[in-house]
Amino acid sequence: MMRFSRLADFAIVLMTHMAQNPGGIHSAAEMAGATRLPGPAVAKVLARLCRKGLIGSARGVKGGYRLERPAAAISVDAIVSAVDGPVALTQCITPDSHRCEVEALCRSRVGLHAINRAVRKALEDVSLADIALPATAFGAAVRPAAAKPDQHRELS
Repeated sequence: MMRFSRLADFAIVLMTHMAQNPGGIHSAAEMAGATRLPGPAVAKVLARLCRKGLIGSARGVKGGYRLERPAAAISVDAIVSAVDGPVALTQCITPDSHRCEVEALCRSRVGLHAINRAVRKALEDVSLADIALPATAFGAAVRPAAAKPDQHRELS
């Protein structure tokens, strides 16, 4: 199973929270409370996102964090990569690819690279603005346009 790390998942949740009020300044405590994420993890993720330039910080009593770019200009890949590094499904895909003992014999490496490129492309094609849509707007956006009301019968 492929899964984001816990911190990457938290980063997506926090960035989504900020994208829903893009002009605002958000304190770490406010975001931890609103998202119900643990405060220490929130602080760690925000620091990483700040270092990678996805968010900026403002000091002071009314300080906090804000998006550095519009949500539409921030990809899910950028968020995940800021926390976990580049998406890599296997060890041989990472820049330091000489960690695999069977690398010289592996015939699946080319295919794995193609799969990794496809996954990264998918993550690059989804923006923070896309995932920050309210659930009702998202549900409406993915409903098949060709479906007719009489094609969907309720089961009793």
